[in-house]
Formats: sequence, structure tokens, C-alpha cells
Amino acid sequence: MLPLLAALLLLPAQFGAARVTYEPTWESLDARPIPDWFDDVKFGIFIHWGVFSVPSFGSEWFWWYWQGSKSEAYVNFMSKNYPPDFTYQDFGPQFTAEFYDPQQWANILKDSGAKYVVLTSKHHEGYTLWGSKFSWNWNSLDVGSKRDLVGELADAVRKNTDLHFGLYHSLFEWFNPLFLTDKKNGFRTYYFPHTKSLPELYEIVIKYKPEILWSDGDGEAPCTYWNSTGFLAWLYNESPVKDIVVTNDRWGSDCMCKHGGFYTCSDRYNPGHLLPHKWENCMTIDTRSWGYRRNALISELLTIEELVQELVETVSCGGNLLMNIGPTHDGRIPVVFEERLKQMGTWLKVNGEAIYSTKPWRAQNDSVTPGVWYTCRPKEQSVYAIFLKWPTNWKITLGEPKPYVGKTEVQLLGCGGKLTWSPSGEKGMIVSLPTLSPSQMTAPWGWTLKITNLKEEVLLPRT
Repeated sequence: MLPLLAALLLLPAQFGAARVTYEPTWESLDARPIPDWFDDVKFGIFIHWGVFSVPSFGSEWFWWYWQGSKSEAYVNFMSKNYPPDFTYQDFGPQFTAEFYDPQQWANILKDSGAKYVVLTSKHHEGYTLWGSKFSWNWNSLDVGSKRDLVGELADAVRKNTDLHFGLYHSLFEWFNPLFLTDKKNGFRTYYFPHTKSLPELYEIVIKYKPEILWSDGDGEAPCTYWNSTGFLAWLYNESPVKDIVVTNDRWGSDCMCKHGGFYTCSDRYNPGHLLPHKWENCMTIDTRSWGYRRNALISELLTIEELVQELVETVSCGGNLLMNIGPTHDGRIPVVFEERLKQMGTWLKVNGEAIYSTKPWRAQNDSVTPGVWYTCRPKEQSVYAIFLKWPTNWKITLGEPKPYVGKTEVQLLGCGGKLTWSPSGEKGMIVSLPTLSPSQMTAPWGWTLKITNLKEEVLLPRT
């Protein structure tokens, strides 16, 4: 052994960074810093895929609306199209995934500009997209495709992209008899979490090593029923991803927006202002469903302009955007979703400098011109003003930046050269934009001004 290395190994523990051990309490677990990579990536893709993709009608809650709440539209759909004795389990063999090409999916995800992906390993229907030991005859190896759908995508993403791989997992299952028994007992018995939900969580962490563990579906049960603090203590202290894993806040009916890693607070959460805690806006391209719908109308899908706006607003306020797509039962990403993903990638190739690894600025949006959102890079002393409508007179007024005459510089990302500007009142500036036509613009859905050498330092907000 080299003398220096030997000496270092013999140094007392106080000379090195002691590893924190997290206790199974929210006070301890909430003190764990969220790994830096999650704040840097900003943009991810959610994938809702399961047996619900077979009927592909209404939403991914098909089974519940059909046989739980007995919604008229779902009941009528089944009575018109399937025999009277047809069960939800009969959809399982039809979840065939014959066109599922994980490498193609990985390429599409990469082209979107996303930096992480979260796949539904199990939704509330209880069907697992891997051969779980704890979901006998209701998993993708036993019924349907006869493939490890989770493992194949994990391998493709990790081998051919730089995306972080994550897994969604539903704690509860609508019609599982063990869960229904526990619920009837006021969640004072723990048959379901001890024999089904928790073993699955340990299983996917050990087997697939997800960097994001996206929990959902508390079934109106508190975190004590799910033993969430005990599981998270193991995840942060002993699991194979203990140093890099990121979790959300859906670990019980009493947790959302209070405990866990990043906050989601609700589906499609976009507060429009800066939050003191890291958060994520999980939302859908299809405004009515997370799963694939054969009956979706183009008017019900968000446009690329709306998606860019969602991303810009979210990142300006300190959040990440997790944008959802729903594949078909045979494993295809519908072409309209693929188009939106590629458009996002095109926009990010031009404007990604204002998104990835940025921080919120002191002002999130402009005080004079609506539709202008700010981010910054403190180390580079750069402020980015992202505007979503191109002014007809090719001039844009910014009320927030405090410029120096003869020193402050402005550039339009994707367009070479410096732009001219003039002061506007006590603070602010009027920037003259290039006389570009829409046909000359690579990604005409939002534009970014990079502003440097302002009168003020670009400081991080308090968090």
C-alpha cells in the first residue's frame, strides 16, 4: 500500500465526513438534503402504462370508475363492447406490448431534452410491470407480454442515455381484499402493507435501483399504516441507492406537501410563485387522463406553446416539470405524444441554458410585461428573461433588470451577436430584438434573453 494512502486510512474519523444516519421519524427524514442532481435536471417524463391501457377509455382509473363508483359512461362502454361476464382481469392477457421497443423509447426520451424518466411500476390496479414475487399471476411476466417491462426500459435508458431512471409505485390497490380488510378495520390491522405493498417497494429498489421513487395512492390511510418512515429510513441508510435516491411526498394521507423529499402537493400543481421547498409539477399532455385514451380529441391535448409555458413557469418558481405520456397496450408511444416530446427537445436545444442547472432569480416574472419569466446562474452572474410572445414591434420592455449603460450586455439565445437596448425609467430596459420572421426561428414557442453585467449581483434566494 502506498504510504500516503495508508496514512489516510489511519486518520481518525473526525477528520472525515461522518455519514448521517436517519431515524424513522419525519423530523429526521425531512432533514435529509435532496441530492443536487434533482434540482439541476428540471425536466422529466412520466409514463403511465398498465392494464388500463387495454380498454384505453376515459382514464387510467377505468377499473374504479367501472366497478367502484360505477360511472354511467364506463358501465355503458363495457355493456356495449364486452360480454356480461367479462372481468377486469380479462384485460390482462391483452396487455401484450408486442411493439414495445425500449431502445426506441429511450431514444424518444433522450430527444425530448428530459433528464429523468418515471415509469409506473404498479398503478392502483395492482398489476406490476415486473415479475413481482408478491403479485402472483397479476404481473407482466405471468400475464400479458410475458416480459420484464421495467427492467428492459431501465437497461435501455441507462445504456444509451444520460437520463436518471425512476419508478412510480402505488401504495394501495382498489380492490385488493387485504387492503379492503384493513380499511374496514380502520387501518388498525396491517395485512396489506406487510405482505404486499412494502415487500414490493423493497423488491423494486433492490432489483432496479431507481434514482427517483415516486410514491402515490395512500388509500386514505396515514403514513403510520404504511410504515413510511421505517421504509424511508432503510432507503436513505442502507439501500443500494441511499446516497442518490430522491423521493416525493405521497407516503400517507397526512404527508402530501408536508413530509418526504420534493413536494408535489397535488396533480398538475403550478403555484405561480416561489416556494421555500423543492417541488415538482407533475402534469399531463392529455388534459383528461394520465393513461392512453383512444377517444382523446386533439383539442384535449396541450399544444407545444402551452407545454413550454408550463416548463418555464415551473422552473422560474423553483420546481421541476414531470410531463406525462400514456403508451398503448401494444407498447407504442402515440405519434402525437412523440411529436410533443421532440418539439420540447428542439426548444431546449436552443433555450436549455436558461433551464438546466439554473436557480430562481429574485423576481420570477416581470413587473411590466406579462408572460416574461426569469431564471439565473449565480456563478456566471447571468439572468435569463424568457418571453412567450414575440412583440410585433420587435421591442420588449423588461421592468425587473437593473442595467448599466455601456456595460450590461444582452443576447438572444440561438441568435449570434449582442442586442441593443436602452434604459427604461429608474430601472428596467427596452431591448431591440432581431427582425426575424417565424420561418427563421428554430423553436418559435418561447425565446430567451441572456442578460449579463447588471448593477446587482445575481444572488440565490433564501430557501
